[in-house]
Amino acid sequence: MSKPLSFSVTAVCSSTRARVAHLRLKQPDCERMVDIETPVFMPVGTNGTMKGILPSQVEATACRLMLSNTYHLASRPGSDVVENAGGLHKFMNWPHALLTDSGGFQMVSLSKLMEVSEDGVTFTSPYDSNKMLSLPPEKATQIQHQIGANIIMQLDDVVSSTANDEKRFKEATERTIRWYERCKEAHKCRENEQNLFPIIQGGLDADLRRKCADEIVARDPPGIAIGGLSGGEEKEKFIRMVACSTESLPDDKPRYLMGVGFAVDMMLCVALGCDMFDCVYPTRTARFGSALIEYGISLNLKSAKMAEDFNVIESECNCVVCQSGYSRAYIHHLVKSQNTVGCHLLTQHNIRFQMRFMEKIRESIRNQEFENFIKKTLQNHYSTKENYPIWVQTALKLLNINT
Repeated sequence: MSKPLSFSVTAVCSSTRARVAHLRLKQPDCERMVDIETPVFMPVGTNGTMKGILPSQVEATACRLMLSNTYHLASRPGSDVVENAGGLHKFMNWPHALLTDSGGFQMVSLSKLMEVSEDGVTFTSPYDSNKMLSLPPEKATQIQHQIGANIIMQLDDVVSSTANDEKRFKEATERTIRWYERCKEAHKCRENEQNLFPIIQGGLDADLRRKCADEIVARDPPGIAIGGLSGGEEKEKFIRMVACSTESLPDDKPRYLMGVGFAVDMMLCVALGCDMFDCVYPTRTARFGSALIEYGISLNLKSAKMAEDFNVIESECNCVVCQSGYSRAYIHHLVKSQNTVGCHLLTQHNIRFQMRFMEKIRESIRNQEFENFIKKTLQNHYSTKENYPIWVQTALKLLNINT
């Protein structure tokens, strides 16, 4: 029987921590493998879909790994329904790979609807206040077995990165390690089918993060996630926590930085050694009428100046929207009139932008041109070096890149 995950580094940047790797994931219900190159961005289909577009349209962007959410799928339609359909792959007609979040993030996003203890977390349903969802680590794991994703996440104790409570961060970090042990025990029955990733916590305390990483690495997981960041904390603190987290992780396992999707952020975090990313940003910004174009710049299609711009969104883009010749003026007309087709077109373009951006990163690493790619992207994104935010300057110093 094939292992459910293999990870082999194929190229290493000579001047940063960036690398290109081949990630193979076994489909849970058969021996077929899905091949993915990292660094990779995973678009978020929370309920088994991205709003407004079909799985086949997501596939057309070259996406081969997407994320869905355990908490929301367990709430609606219910994990039993997904399991009876043959798992989420079959339920949503998706032939490629899936990752499911454990529900830990909802401890922040639904903080007013939850209670946490050593046993686990209990949520009041945001859909029906009379319904409760009790989620101990074992049940979070069991639900993900029913959903059937290729990569599943441990239930972690998540505290908002903007909180000012050192005691609570320490408690959450230590509890996350204990909960990983419980998830790991519950996962033994499926360890040849699905991959359980633990999550590094520790807030904005570098020592806590290193301690958590050391504890997790000692347990030899197939891959490791970095959590508890990108939640509104100062970006300089964010980038330092990413740096100290990746420093503590082994080279032979994929490193997944949770909740990051801006182009510049991903690029600099790739340079610090991250391999996998997810975020709602490209799909959410599409719903607000914005397109992502070269270097991660946001183009507002609602702007009046787009009303008679008959160019495609981006001339160099090979997404189905640009290749089909849909103009900025046409999409402007759709989004201004709140026609959902505009959102559909922008979503497809934005996901393809993320895929293209990661392709460029991988190519530049292979060609030992990644440092120059970083410099060019920053210069085009911020116009001048004087405009570089402090957090970007901090990242460049951590990487010993002189601009």
